[in-house]
Amino acid sequence: MAEKERSPYPLVPTNGHARSDEESDKGSAELRKKKRMKCVAYIVTFAVFQTIIIVVFALFVMRFRSPKFRVRDASFVSTFDFTNASFDLVMGAQFTIKNTNFGHFKYENGIVKFSYDGMIVGEAKLDEARARARSTKKVDGSVTLSSSKLPINSKLTSDLGGGILPLTSNSKLDGKINLMKIIKKKKSALMDCTLEVNLGMKKIQNVQCK
Repeated sequence: MAEKERSPYPLVPTNGHARSDEESDKGSAELRKKKRMKCVAYIVTFAVFQTIIIVVFALFVMRFRSPKFRVRDASFVSTFDFTNASFDLVMGAQFTIKNTNFGHFKYENGIVKFSYDGMIVGEAKLDEARARARSTKKVDGSVTLSSSKLPINSKLTSDLGGGILPLTSNSKLDGKINLMKIIKKKKSALMDCTLEVNLGMKKIQNVQCK
């Protein structure tokens, strides 16, 4: 029997294509896994970012504070009469409303009451207006300070004789904080100040507010 002819080409292993397909499948699986991980990472990052935005908005933007209402300055340009027993002064006062909120503060008409020794000696009327967000609004008002309704006593005589008239100023401005024309929150600006009128220099001094 003749010897079988040998093939001139080496035989290729039968599992070569299988290994190639397995490697290709592994590569595709790893690529898909990386894409999924990137997608998850993007989602987590976005969620964290959104959470931070919400927390900041809740802690700062949505935290409504009562505006601060203060006496800033005053001048005396007209009537300025006083003796050791009485006084009659016309004072041009300047007030400030400091609004630290992220929405404007719209307030109603108000009255600032000036008192001596617990008794009202003058009132300044303020018209309704608005204080812009994160700003300080200056408001001018005129008030006549008079002792006509005060009983004559040694304390008043002593204060006027010393050239210093101690006063207190109190007020309450009711209004609302308006945020983005959607959210409204009722707030009031309170004033509780002490001050001195220097009769010799025609000015106020030692203004202190709570």
